[in-house]
Amino acid sequence: MRASLSAFLLSQFLLAAPVLAEGKSIIVLDASGSMWGQIDGRAKLEIAREALTSVLAGIPADTELGLMAYGHREKGSCEDIELVVAPAPGTAAAISDAANAMQFLGKTPLSEAVRRAAAELKSTEEKATVILITDGVETCEADPCALGAELEASGIDFTAHVVGFGLSEEEGQAVACLAENTGGKYIQASDADQLVEALKTTVVVVEPEPVPEPVPEPVPEPVKLDDNVDPIVTLVAGGPEPEDRVLEDTFFEFFAIAADGSVATDTTMTLYGASKGALAAGKYQMRTSLNDAVVMQDIVVGPETELSQPVAVLDAGILNITLRPSPGADIDPDAFWEMRGPNDVTESNYGSGYHVFPAGEYGLLVRLGSAEVTQTVVIEAGKVTDLDLVVGVGLAAVEAYYKEGMMVEAGEHFVEILSAKKDIDGNRAVVAYTYGAGASFDLPAGDYVAMVTLGAVKAEALFAVKVGERVDISVILNAGVAAVTTPDDRFIEVLAVKPDINGNRTSFAYSYGPTWQTTLAAGDYVLKTEKDGKATETPFSVVAGERVELTVTE
Repeated sequence: MRASLSAFLLSQFLLAAPVLAEGKSIIVLDASGSMWGQIDGRAKLEIAREALTSVLAGIPADTELGLMAYGHREKGSCEDIELVVAPAPGTAAAISDAANAMQFLGKTPLSEAVRRAAAELKSTEEKATVILITDGVETCEADPCALGAELEASGIDFTAHVVGFGLSEEEGQAVACLAENTGGKYIQASDADQLVEALKTTVVVVEPEPVPEPVPEPVPEPVKLDDNVDPIVTLVAGGPEPEDRVLEDTFFEFFAIAADGSVATDTTMTLYGASKGALAAGKYQMRTSLNDAVVMQDIVVGPETELSQPVAVLDAGILNITLRPSPGADIDPDAFWEMRGPNDVTESNYGSGYHVFPAGEYGLLVRLGSAEVTQTVVIEAGKVTDLDLVVGVGLAAVEAYYKEGMMVEAGEHFVEILSAKKDIDGNRAVVAYTYGAGASFDLPAGDYVAMVTLGAVKAEALFAVKVGERVDISVILNAGVAAVTTPDDRFIEVLAVKPDINGNRTSFAYSYGPTWQTTLAAGDYVLKTEKDGKATETPFSVVAGERVELTVTE
C-alpha cells in the first residue's frame, strides 16, 4: 500500500463537513490501466467501484451530477476521454452502473479530462465543481497546476477537488495543486474506508442522524474465583497444549517465594493434567514435569478474582515408538527399548511407547531375544518422532525327545542356542539359553545349533532362521532313564563297561543314595556303589525311551 500524505492534513480532510456543491458537478474517474494495481490484495478499480456505489446511494435526488472517464476504451491514447453520464438530477444509479461496466485500459490524461469537464459544466458562466478520482499522475504532457490556475481565473466559481487513491506523498503533491489552485480539497485515500470518506467529503451526501450513545451498564463487583490458577503446558513456545493422553501425565508443583527471595522447600499446591487450583496472590516457583521433561520458573499469581494462567514451555518432543519382530508383524511385547540422552536422561519400556523427551540427540537401544539394534534419534521440540522399528528376527522353537515321537515333557533339561560357525579355537559362541520344555528364541537370520543337556546326555541339531518365520527344532537324545535305590546314602556312580586305553573307565554321572535317577544315552553301563570302603558293581543297559530301575542290597 502506498504512503499517505501527512497524518495531520489527512485527519483534517476526513473530519471536514461535506462540501455542498451549488450548481452542477462532474466526477472524473481514472480508468487507466494502473487501476488494476492492488491494495490489501484487491484491485483498486474494484475498491473504487464499491466506494462510488456506496457514496452515490446517499446523495439527494435533486443533485445534478455527471460522470466523465479517461483511459477506459483504448490503450496508449491521450484522447481517450468521454462524458459517460451527462450532469443531471437522479443520475446516481446510472453513474454506478457505468463505473461497474467500465474497462480500465489506457493512459492518464487527467488535466485534459478536468478541462473538458469544466467546459461541459460551462464553468465560465456559472458555478461548477469537478471531483477527480485518480490513482496516478499526469502521463500526457500537461501541467495540472497550471490548469488549476487557468480554470480559477476564467471561471465564475469553479472548484476542483482531487482524491488521490493509493498515491505516494510525492505523487500526491503533483496533483494536489490542481485542487489548491481552485480553492478545492486534496484528499489522500490509501484504502477502501478512506476512499469512501473522501468521496463523502467531496460529493453531496445526506449524513444520517447521529445515534445517541448507549447508557453504560453498571460494572459489577469482581467475584472471587473458586479456582484462580490454571497452568498451561506446551512442548514449544507458541504451540498448543499436548493431547489428553500426554497432558494427563503432567503435574505442576508450586513453591511459595518469600519477600527475601527464598523458596519454600514444601509444595504449596500440586496440580495434575488439566486441573485447576486456588492460591493466594503472590510469587511462586512452578515446577512442571512431563515424563522426562522438567522446567522450573518463577510466576506471579494475581488476586483471587482473576484467573492466572502461567505457561510452561518444556522445549520437548514426543517419541512414538513401536517394535515389531519382522515386517508387517504385530507389536512384540517382549521387545525392549531404551533411550539415553543429555543430562543423564534414561527411559525404557517394552513393545511400544509414547513418551515426552527434552529436545536433543539420543541413543536408542532395542533388544528382542538375541537380536540387538542401535541407532541415533533426534527429538525436536513440538514434534512427534514416529519410529516403527523392525528388529528383524525369526522364532526358533526347540523340543527335546528321548527318542523319535517321545518328547521330554518335564525335567530341567538345559537348552542352548550356539552359533553354527566355530571360532579359530573350534568353539561355538553361546547365543541364548533357557530351561525346560517349550523353549523358544527370537533370533536374527542365520545358522545355529540347538544343544540340549539332560542328565548325562548331550545332543544337538543344526538349523537356520529366517526373519518373520518360525522354525521347529527336534533334538533327539536317544536316551532313557536309570533309577537307582540303595539301602542308605552311599555314593553312586555310573561308569563305562570297558576301560579306555589307560585302563580307566569313563564316569558318566554320580550322586548319593538312597534314591537317585539320571538320564543316560542308550547303551551298556556299570552301576558302582561304595560305602565304608566296600564297593559293589552292577552291570545294566539303557534303552532309548525306557526306564530301568536298579536296586542295590547289602
